[in-house]
Amino acid sequence: MLYRFAPAAAAVLVAIVLPIAGTPYLIDVGTLVLVYVILGLGLNVVVGYAGLLDLGYAAFFAIGAYTTALLMVDYHWPFWVTLPVAALLTALSGIIIGTPTLRLRSDYLAIVTLGFGEIVRIAATNLTFTGGPEGVYGIPHPRIGMFVLRSPQAMYVLAMAFALLVLVGSYNLARSRLGRAWLAIREDEAAAQAAGIYPVYFKLMAYVLGAVFAGAAGSFFAVKLTAINPSSFTFIQSVTILMVIILGGMGSLPGVILGAAVIVMLPEALRAFDQVRMFAFGIGLIALMLIRPQGLWPSRIGQIERRVVAASAASIAAGTGADTVASTE
Repeated sequence: MLYRFAPAAAAVLVAIVLPIAGTPYLIDVGTLVLVYVILGLGLNVVVGYAGLLDLGYAAFFAIGAYTTALLMVDYHWPFWVTLPVAALLTALSGIIIGTPTLRLRSDYLAIVTLGFGEIVRIAATNLTFTGGPEGVYGIPHPRIGMFVLRSPQAMYVLAMAFALLVLVGSYNLARSRLGRAWLAIREDEAAAQAAGIYPVYFKLMAYVLGAVFAGAAGSFFAVKLTAINPSSFTFIQSVTILMVIILGGMGSLPGVILGAAVIVMLPEALRAFDQVRMFAFGIGLIALMLIRPQGLWPSRIGQIERRVVAASAASIAAGTGADTVASTE
C-alpha cells in the first residue's frame, strides 16, 4: 500500500525543498509548472469531469491576465482586488459563451470554443486599450502589506498557494452532488437527463467554474511576468493545457499535476538539443500515449469503469461461446 503514496510524497518533498535549495531558474520552472497545474485543474473540471471538449480555454486565461494587468497599470488597483474582478469577468464570459453553445455536442462544441478563443486573441491584438500586439507591460508585483512579492521564491510560494486552493476545490467538487451529476452526464447524457439531471445547467456550471480557475491563473501569470501580450494566449496554449490532462489522465487530480510537470519540464530538459528539441518532445509524447493511453496516472473511477466494461465484455463473450456450442450440439 505504501508504494501508492511514494510518488505523492516525493512530489511534496520536491515542492518544499525547491524554493529553499533550487536555483532561480529551477524555481521559475517550478512556478510555471504550478501555473499549468492550475490551468489543468480548471480544464479538468470541463473535460475530465463533465466530458466537454474545450479548444479555446486559453481565452479565459487571457481575460484574467488582461483584467489584472489593465486594472493594476491604468487604475493602480492592488492585485488582491483585481482577483475577484477577474473571476467575475471570466465567469460572465463563460455564461455568455456557454449558455447558447453547451446544447451542442462533441465536434460542434469544440469548433465553437475554438472560435471563441481566436476571437479573444484577435480582439486583444487589435484593440487599443489592450495595448495591441505589444500588450501591457510594467505590471506591478503583488504586495502583502509593505512586503513586495518580487523574488522567485515569493512568486513560487504564491503560485503554490493558488494551486493548493484550486486542488482542494477540485477535490471537493469531484465528490459533491455536482461532481456526481457531471460524471453521469459524461457517461450517458440521455440517461442522466432521464434521471432528472438537466444537462445544460450542469454543463454550464462546469464551464463557468473552469473559466474562474483559468482567470485566477491568468491574474497570477500577469503579475509574475509583469508584461503580457496576445502571443501567450494562442490556440497552441489551449492545446497544451488539454495535453496536460490527457497525458496525466482525464478526471485524475494527481494525473493533472504529473501531466503539468511533464509538459513543462520535458522541453526544458531537452533544451541542450535546441535544433531537435520540439521534435524529440513530440516523439516522447507520442511514445507515452502509446504506452499509457489511459494517462500516466488515471483516475480511480476510470479504472473501475474499465474493469466493469472488460468484465461485461468477457461475460458476453463467454455467453456467446456457450450459445454457439449449444447450437452446434
